[in-house]
Amino acid sequence: MKIIISNSSDTTIYGQIANQIKGAIISNELKPGDLLPSIRALARDLNISVITTKRAYEELQKQGFIDIVPGKGTFVAGFNKEIIFEEKIKEIENKIEEIIEISKIIDVSKKEIIEIFNCLYEG
Repeated sequence: MKIIISNSSDTTIYGQIANQIKGAIISNELKPGDLLPSIRALARDLNISVITTKRAYEELQKQGFIDIVPGKGTFVAGFNKEIIFEEKIKEIENKIEEIIEISKIIDVSKKEIIEIFNCLYEG
């Protein structure tokens, strides 16, 4: 897994790291039990502060995506499908909000958006 940091992003650097690792876990690129780079190694690889990578890992641990085992390393947590489901629902909601914003800008009605959705959904 390669993590890419963007200085032009509105998301904090630790947020970008956490989001990319979370995405890799949700997409099954990283599997439960997989070893993640140490905080120091990741900081060195990304050329950023150890504090920043530590904060990203702490956020992922708080959300239940990783387990930090002192003296052993950081591992992808075994998690239930509810966490993944909630993350995907949140992603859908965010994209729908973006669609609504764009549709209002270009004056596309709710009915037209629903028609577009139905056409795309049905294939």
